Amino acid sequence: MKTALVAGCRTPFLRSGTGFRKLSALDMGKVAVREVLARSDLSGSEVDRLLFGTVVHNPHAPNLAREVGLGVLPHNVPASTVSMACASANQAIADAVNLVELGLADVVVAGGAESLSHVPILVGGTLSDALIQASRARTASARIRAFSAVRPGDLVPVQPQIAEPTTGETMGEAAERMAKENGISREEQDRWALRSHQRAAEGTADGRLPAEICPVYTPPDFDAVETSDNGIREDTSAEALAALRPVFDRRHGSVTAGNASPLTDGAAAVVLMSQRAVEAHGVEPLAWIRSYAITALDPGGQLLQGPAYAAPLALDRAGIGMADVDLMEMHEAFAAQVLSNLQALDSDRFAREELGRAGRVGHPPEDRINVMGGSIALGHPFGATGARLTTTLAHELRRRDGQFGLLTVCAAGGLGFAMVLERA
Repeated sequence: MKTALVAGCRTPFLRSGTGFRKLSALDMGKVAVREVLARSDLSGSEVDRLLFGTVVHNPHAPNLAREVGLGVLPHNVPASTVSMACASANQAIADAVNLVELGLADVVVAGGAESLSHVPILVGGTLSDALIQASRARTASARIRAFSAVRPGDLVPVQPQIAEPTTGETMGEAAERMAKENGISREEQDRWALRSHQRAAEGTADGRLPAEICPVYTPPDFDAVETSDNGIREDTSAEALAALRPVFDRRHGSVTAGNASPLTDGAAAVVLMSQRAVEAHGVEPLAWIRSYAITALDPGGQLLQGPAYAAPLALDRAGIGMADVDLMEMHEAFAAQVLSNLQALDSDRFAREELGRAGRVGHPPEDRINVMGGSIALGHPFGATGARLTTTLAHELRRRDGQFGLLTVCAAGGLGFAMVLERA
């Protein structure tokens, strides 16, 4: 049973600490799901499942999907939260495809949300133990004694860090290492970043990106409204990017804040339907999900190289080759990661040694990759980006009268995701 992508939308993607700083992932998720249902002309009672991705979980609402559903859908609609780092929304969409193709659901809403303005702040072990002991104490004196071992240094919060638990390496450090190992120059990274901003600005100016965005009214009075992404730098230049200092290797590095995706708040959602539901509702899909693939590598190796492994597998499962791909959307965690993956896909040696193939997989020409910019310019709310990529690719395939689209995402833990869409 085929799975149709019927609609997709997202909130604006805003740099953390800016316009959405008073909204939670839950707040933004409800906006995206409510809007995508309206764009599908569906009522909540017609939804069989809700699957939603997030990465930085709210300890007070660990099942984000269920809380979003309780705010938007009938309370008898099951909902589950998916977490697979930057590919969380992609995994939610893939899980929805599985449900549809197994005949277990006809209408599924999938997507994700992230608020990096509201990252839970942790405390060290000594203070944590003291707080737990104090919460269990029966008397005031016992509660006071629980803190006897706490010293001033124990009161300092543990800084959150996007690092690999197995290696201790942050994603930025991994991108820096990949740039060195793969010979990706600073100039090439800055060129790709500039391209991302320029294309995102073009896509905003001509209305293509705004068409995918729903307005969000913000607290406290809800009289202010956010309608567009705020990370796009229309006025940036090669010279401005070149002036930025490296972040992760200050002496010999090439990864900067300018050629990396910023911390971002936002949400996105899509509606997926079975073929029989499409016929019953009389809707015209944006695209059909042709295939997907998920791969994993050693995090101590090329951490963000997963797309180069996942893409050929997804193409094989779709029964097509890279030459058949009309458009490609590749998540831009870092320009170094994008260029490293494109280099690998175009390498005969990589194909032979890593993929067991006779020759290179290849990739589309640059003018068909990230045609409206990518995460470097648009931002990257971890749990939501996958649904943005899917929505943009489906819409642009229709606009350009293409047949096949490929999207890829790298994710922490050495994970890679790829999906093939076919225009309806």
